[in-house]
Amino acid sequence: MLRGLIKKLEGRYPGKREDAIRFAKYFIGGSLYFCVGYGVFALCYSGLHWKWFPAKVVSDSIGWTLNYLVQRFWAFSDHISLGEMQHAGRYVFIESIGFVMDYLLIGGLVRIGITPYIGFFISGIFFTFWSYLWYKYWVFPETGGKKQAV
Repeated sequence: MLRGLIKKLEGRYPGKREDAIRFAKYFIGGSLYFCVGYGVFALCYSGLHWKWFPAKVVSDSIGWTLNYLVQRFWAFSDHISLGEMQHAGRYVFIESIGFVMDYLLIGGLVRIGITPYIGFFISGIFFTFWSYLWYKYWVFPETGGKKQAV
């Protein structure tokens, strides 16, 4: 599956093998976050009958933790240009902005009668591209192996 995704991306963007591999790894981390988060949300929301907001907070907390580990130590492992706390701080900062946007989006959809399960998918599509750009260029920036000043 990963090889097929990489070949497809390489075919579209020749000479961008590293970017294709990085995006495939990023996508796997994001998919882990989405699948685990969706499962935890379903358990809390439908199984335990929590309100959508606390169920989403718990699912996101678990998903964000898994996603950070995959992005930091696998997808962007060669982009170690800042100290660990700087990477983590940037990740928390950008995810906090995403958190507000995500919850406004899903809350708005719930308010007009759309299930939060559909909201998860709509949000997931948007944040796939939003997060990749932030991770690549700001959270885990590539600096040619040199440490970056803060």
